[in-house]
Amino acid sequence: MSRIGKQPIEVPKGVDITINSGEVTVKGPKGQLRWVYPGVLSVDVKEDKIFVSRPDDTKEKRALHGLTRSLVANMVAGVVDGFKKELELYGVGYRVQGQGNKLVFSLGYSHPVEFQLPDGVKAEVDKKQTKIEITGIDKHLVGQVASNIKVLRMPDAYKGKGVRYANERIRLKPGKTAK
Repeated sequence: MSRIGKQPIEVPKGVDITINSGEVTVKGPKGQLRWVYPGVLSVDVKEDKIFVSRPDDTKEKRALHGLTRSLVANMVAGVVDGFKKELELYGVGYRVQGQGNKLVFSLGYSHPVEFQLPDGVKAEVDKKQTKIEITGIDKHLVGQVASNIKVLRMPDAYKGKGVRYANERIRLKPGKTAK
């Protein structure tokens, strides 16, 4: 039995769960999320707890069991608390400005780089214009947006200049003069 998949998901007060025809809908104070789960599994709500179960122990169904439970738990956590990722810009002249639903980066290129934020994701820029906080209720979407922003200028291996996660440590290579 899957250790993660067999654990029930606690449903906090103020969260409404609807399950019909292979689709889970979670409504909460921060918004609503919808996901179509694999048809081979069953998702049930009993007494403010969500249970995910599988019919047999084939390899495919075992893999989907824990995944489905984790995704539904992330949906519940997202509509209650939300998720956030923090990014930092390192480098002389590297800056970011928030302009409505878009971010404009100055990353050492000959032109400013514009990044359009998708619906459901918000970004806040600090006063120094070197830190970005990305927030949203969909964990996957928040992580994907943070990753896409990081790809705009990956940290280089010698000086560490670029966009990185707030708690990320970059191992720098020694220059050619080091012995």
